Amino acid sequence: MIRVCLVDDHDLVRAGLKSLLDLAADVEVVAEAADGAAALEAVRASRPDIVLLDVRLPRIDGLGVLRALRREGFGGAVVLLTTFDEDEVLEAGLAAGARGYLLKDASFDDLLAALREVAGGGTYVHAGARERILGGLERLGGPAGKEGRTRDDLTDREIEVLRFVARGFSNAEIARILDVAEGTVKNHVSSLLSKLGVRDRTRAALAALSRGLI
Repeated sequence: MIRVCLVDDHDLVRAGLKSLLDLAADVEVVAEAADGAAALEAVRASRPDIVLLDVRLPRIDGLGVLRALRREGFGGAVVLLTTFDEDEVLEAGLAAGARGYLLKDASFDDLLAALREVAGGGTYVHAGARERILGGLERLGGPAGKEGRTRDDLTDREIEVLRFVARGFSNAEIARILDVAEGTVKNHVSSLLSKLGVRDRTRAALAALSRGLI
């Protein structure tokens, strides 16, 4: 069962999402919140598997909630939900550790696909945002439009490290999780950046998503 916390400041939107998710046999809405501060309290109390998080919230916005959860060591995943397809939100969300990005006009099938993919350890970006990823890479100086690396170009360990990088973990945190030296992780990250042809961790996450590496 995928346990979800719904966060949106519009009561009707939350009610609609809950009604839809109640139709899925493998999803349970365990908490709701209407603003960022209440979201943090709800997540602390319910410990959901996934937080479906509106970007634009009163008191603390969605990115602020995401960063706070990250600092607190929240073990679940966050899927950002937004009305607008914005490069800045996508990039900032990935950098802060979001595992999914959905537009509010996504279909119910897309929503379920996102929750199931993220619950299984993957990362999901709505099809309507994928062109924004490629555009973001191009704007950031990445290799959009050029032949990119395939999964076979990366070692299993590099793929593992890349997944943590895309979730916003620091080198020290990845080292603790994998029980290796921080310097070893740093070397893996350097190798990843080189193989992906990008200059920093946010660009690596964008490149990995756009090429289906994670």
